[in-house]
Amino acid sequence: MVKLEKLVADAIARVHAAQPIVVPAPKPLSAAHVARQIDHTLLKPEVVSEQVLELCEQGRRYQFASVCVQPVWAPLCVEVLADSGVKVGAVAGFPSGVTLPAVKAWEAAQLVQLGVAEIDMVMNVGKLKDGDYRLVYEDIAGVVDECREGGVLLKVIIETGLLTDDEKVAACVLVKEAGADFVKTATGFNGGGATAQDVALMRFVVGPQMGVKAAGGVRSGADALAMLAAGANRIGTSGGLRIVQELAAADAGDEGSLLSPAGEALGDAY
Repeated sequence: MVKLEKLVADAIARVHAAQPIVVPAPKPLSAAHVARQIDHTLLKPEVVSEQVLELCEQGRRYQFASVCVQPVWAPLCVEVLADSGVKVGAVAGFPSGVTLPAVKAWEAAQLVQLGVAEIDMVMNVGKLKDGDYRLVYEDIAGVVDECREGGVLLKVIIETGLLTDDEKVAACVLVKEAGADFVKTATGFNGGGATAQDVALMRFVVGPQMGVKAAGGVRSGADALAMLAAGANRIGTSGGLRIVQELAAADAGDEGSLLSPAGEALGDAY
């Protein structure tokens, strides 16, 4: 406990000393490049198989980094996207993050067996705010163990919209110390979402070697470019189709929208 508390305190002190943390200006990137950074997401509870199949087809067509779905849809996505180059991700402890650590680890183990390549778990926000760093660490580490055994990448959602800046720093330290691959902004279900300032803060805390995922409210090409410039190397969004079509139009010198009805059907909530 003392070690975790000291790591957190030291990181907070470093952030305070470095203020203000500068957010770099966005740079032009091709639609294809940005698509490879996007987790194309469909997590609403009312989703049906036809929508999941459409998500997979869009993932294959645009070569998104992954599709991300609720656990019940993982087997279908794994089957449909085999040999496509598009990974399948699923969520654990989603969207509240308050299930018992053993339950999160068991859920992760089941997802590994189903063949997913990536898992996005939700951190226990209340325990973090309580200062129970040991439980938060062990909650994440238990899922890390299951992912490592199966060669699965783990992203941990810290719900930035519910945290103070110092709590965001603490969360990043615990996620990194527990051995996860990415720290991620938000579910989009519990208030708040990704901001460029939060992404820059998270990147500052975890350093250049760990992944940072921006999720929650990333809906446009401009949003995506801002998050990547701030330090994200993955974006979670249900608006992936809209984003790549906007950027493709910009690549072609066309400022008009190319959004299709299918993109509207997916919605904007992460």
